[in-house]
Amino acid sequence: MPEVAAPEQLPVPQARAGEPAAWDALFRRYQLPLYVYVFELVRHEQTSLDLVQETFIAAVKHISGLREDGKFGGWLFRIAHQKCLQHWRKRTEVLCDEVPEPPDAFEDSPDDLLIQREQEEEFMALIDQLPLPQRSVLLLRFIEDFSLEEISRITETPLGTVKSRLHFAKSSLRKLLEAKQ
Repeated sequence: MPEVAAPEQLPVPQARAGEPAAWDALFRRYQLPLYVYVFELVRHEQTSLDLVQETFIAAVKHISGLREDGKFGGWLFRIAHQKCLQHWRKRTEVLCDEVPEPPDAFEDSPDDLLIQREQEEEFMALIDQLPLPQRSVLLLRFIEDFSLEEISRITETPLGTVKSRLHFAKSSLRKLLEAKQ
């Protein structure tokens, strides 16, 4: 869950004061969860890396606008979400369907890992078929483990719309899975 650290443990006030060590700590804390979220939306490794970098650049520029230090994670994901939307608006080329390597699992045999990877690729291919707003809400909820209220703030969408998108995303995904079997 992105907000694992207690607000007092996040060096947000120090980052606001311009301390490089604080920004380094925040970057280390959020770079991977942001990358995973952005990658699942744009499905292109280099573009995802660029958008995460743009997210942190924007955060540095606009940290003074953050009112509650304890909501830094949600605020950062909201910036990343907006960067993804901007990317999709400007997009002129078809993105690659690269999938990141799964983490090493010593207890699994190579056959098990291959089967798991194939299943993950099939599942992500189904998620890719969902409209971006539904896919985004689904990923924020079940991959990043944000609450519905946090997703509402991140996507700048009314809570009712978030609930509706999540409902339709799950329903659409269920239909896609049934059609596949």
